[in-house]
Amino acid sequence: MRASTPANRSPLPPPRIHELSPEEQSVYATLDPERVPQHVAIIMDGNGRWAGKRLLKRFLGHKQGAESVQFVVETASRINLPWLTLYAFSLENNLRRPKSEVSFLMTLLKNYLVGNVKRMNDNNVRMAYIGRTHELPAEVRDTMQWASEETARNTGTTLTLALNYGARSEIVDATRSILTNLIAEAHKRGCSLEDLLQVDGLETHLDEQHITGHLYTANMPDPDLVIRTSGEQRISNFLLWQIAYAEIFVTDRLWPDFRGLHLLEAIAAYQQRERRFGGLGEGTDEHLAGLEPASEVAEEISTELSGQASPVLTRR
Repeated sequence: MRASTPANRSPLPPPRIHELSPEEQSVYATLDPERVPQHVAIIMDGNGRWAGKRLLKRFLGHKQGAESVQFVVETASRINLPWLTLYAFSLENNLRRPKSEVSFLMTLLKNYLVGNVKRMNDNNVRMAYIGRTHELPAEVRDTMQWASEETARNTGTTLTLALNYGARSEIVDATRSILTNLIAEAHKRGCSLEDLLQVDGLETHLDEQHITGHLYTANMPDPDLVIRTSGEQRISNFLLWQIAYAEIFVTDRLWPDFRGLHLLEAIAAYQQRERRFGGLGEGTDEHLAGLEPASEVAEEISTELSGQASPVLTRR
């Protein structure tokens, strides 16, 4: 399922900074409002460990984690964060977790949506989903659809839940979609797929833009900032295509202890970084004007290599 909110959306309403807690206002005061990321994605991790440290059952960790979601969402909406994507339930969770835990997570999702739609509307938050949601139980899908429709008119933060999601499966699904469209186009023109590609050229139908346009996130900007809780140093098959140039912030804090204040602290750390997108930063100490022309550098390397190679070649 793709997130349904278009990227070229109407301007956001004014931020509600006065609704932040005093601690949050203190951190927000250090931020540059013009450099708040457009899209923050969070890998919510640590529910089980949070419960284990307190000698509680895992389901209580998941329940507390659901509370953290709403705290973070409300802070995001108050600062006018346009896009917030949460890794709520992975494809691997569905396949590898005990059925009892998966069942509880589905019930928790339903209860969260039913119990928080009013708060989302009060905070002008719009719901969206990405992932193979068609594989979720029918009653869960019905509740998801209801929550999406109930919040569809909101114009603030778009909260996207990644459910039954895996980045590799997303790329597979995008590739299948492109191939299906190509076959349909060839059929429409009355030719074979091979003939279609020979006439148009493969690059006409398959490039980065085409793949991006068939991902679940086609209508969303790529994340600027990825937050990972619980201290784990991995991406866990989350938005692999989309986070190619995202800044990554890792905190040891377990997700049930994560709050809006910590979201603001992550954004503050993000604003201290220089995003280069593969280029050189403003503070580089390389003097580009004084660099030798590439042709001269290539000639020097060739001369040096040929000079080193001669003794080796003549050795017996």
